[in-house]
Amino acid sequence: MGTVFLVHDRAADPSARCPFALKVVEKSSFQTKLDAERRARWEIQVLTRLSDPAPAHSFLPTLMGHLDSAGFLAWAVPYCPGGDLNVLRYRQNDRVFSPAVIRFYLAEILCALDHLHSMGIVYRDLKPENVLIQNSVSRRKLSFSNGERSNSFVGTEEYVAPEVVRGDGHEFAVDWWALGVLTYEMLYGTTPFKGKNRKETFRNVLVKEPPFIGKPTALTDLIGRLLIKDPTRRLGYLKGASEIKDHVFFRGVRWDLLTEVSRPPFIPSRDEPDLTEKVTAGFDIREYFQKLRSPPSLPPSPLPSPSSEHHRNLSLAEF
Repeated sequence: MGTVFLVHDRAADPSARCPFALKVVEKSSFQTKLDAERRARWEIQVLTRLSDPAPAHSFLPTLMGHLDSAGFLAWAVPYCPGGDLNVLRYRQNDRVFSPAVIRFYLAEILCALDHLHSMGIVYRDLKPENVLIQNSVSRRKLSFSNGERSNSFVGTEEYVAPEVVRGDGHEFAVDWWALGVLTYEMLYGTTPFKGKNRKETFRNVLVKEPPFIGKPTALTDLIGRLLIKDPTRRLGYLKGASEIKDHVFFRGVRWDLLTEVSRPPFIPSRDEPDLTEKVTAGFDIREYFQKLRSPPSLPPSPLPSPSSEHHRNLSLAEF
């Protein structure tokens, strides 16, 4: 529902050496997208809670500032140059990670989820695209307190927990289910319950057991325990993240030193294009959104039929 721009402070950082990400939502979209304004403001509220008091959690984003004007709602978060976990997986030779790399990233994600849960926040949208490579996990929303349960449907269908599909009401255990799906995808390169369509995917979530290849390992045991259909029997339900940290797969992890790791498994390549090389003198966001609303102009067609094979190649800027 928002557009993210890579920006920099022209006064304090003219060479754009320290860019940040600016998420912008046009307020006119609030009129067309149900509940969009509440969700946008809730995201800012959650980021504010994560940022105060300082210092913020090492594996979660901070709110650098926000703007509420007549036409736009915008908020800034640190820029993560390494892309996301899905992009990183596709860069691997066989598009999967080794158990050692999985252990590293899972440990950081687990710490982030643990912190969110301690604040009464259920993430509900954990997936590779929302894990940014640097030192942060992207954000989503919903707060629970005093045993509240949500009945709203949030999340990507391949990652949605059975209790969400059934509409039984759900709480923190949905994040442990999603962690299991994420781990499975990191290991095998695909999600365990994906069907030919949405209906089949949900049916698989409800009745299918995750398929494993080869001999059982500590990693496959962890995945199986996270993907138990009954949330009350799922690993993490009783004691939260500490219950998962005690699993044999994480044996030897120094949780107290995790934030001190100076060389993670992946370091952004210096050969990759530098997004900050081309620094613009200025950019009018209003014009950008106006172009998004305006359909691209097409030249007169030589044929009256709309199924003409002649197509004009339109640049990204025109859209």
